Amino acid sequence: MATTTTTRTTAAPTRGSRVRWLVAAVLSTRTAPRVADVGLLVVRLTLAFIFIYHGSRRLFGWFDGPGLHSSADYFAHTAHLHPGMFFAVLGGLVEFGGGIALALGLFSRLAGLAIFGDMMMAIITVTHRDGFNSTAGAGWELNLALGVLALVPAFFGSGRFSLDAVLERRLLGSHAPAP
Repeated sequence: MATTTTTRTTAAPTRGSRVRWLVAAVLSTRTAPRVADVGLLVVRLTLAFIFIYHGSRRLFGWFDGPGLHSSADYFAHTAHLHPGMFFAVLGGLVEFGGGIALALGLFSRLAGLAIFGDMMMAIITVTHRDGFNSTAGAGWELNLALGVLALVPAFFGSGRFSLDAVLERRLLGSHAPAP
C-alpha cells in the first residue's frame, strides 16, 4: 500500500489580498465580540469617572464641590426646579449612583438612560440659554455629547466585562435570550 503525503504551502499574501484586508478592516460594519466588549468597558469607565466625580461634588462637596445645600439653591434659582433640594438629591444620585453602576457594569442599561435624562434636563433647564458652544458660559455641546454617549450602554448593555454579564450567566444560564 502506497501512502501519499500532501505538502501544504501557504502562499504569500498578494497585493490585492492586502488591499482587500485593509479595506475590510477600515470599512467593516461588523465588530468582533471581544473588541465590542472592550469598547463598552472603555465607554462605561469613562462615563463612570466623569459622573462619580460630578455627583460626589453635588452630594458631598468632595473635590471642592458646592455640596448639597448650594446645589439645591442652584437648582431652585438658576434651573428653576422646585423643590431645589429634591432635584439636587435626584441629580446627585443619578450622577453618583449611575456612575458607580456604570463602573461596575451593574444595571448599565438603566444607568445609561438615567444619565441621558440627567444631561437632557441640564440642557433644557440651564445650558440652552448659552447656546451650543458658548464662550460666555457653558454651552450645551458637552451635555449633549455625554448624554448621547450614555446611550451606548443603554442600547448595547454593559458587555462581557461586567456584573450584568455575571448575573445573566448565573440567573439565566447559558440559554440567555438575546436582547
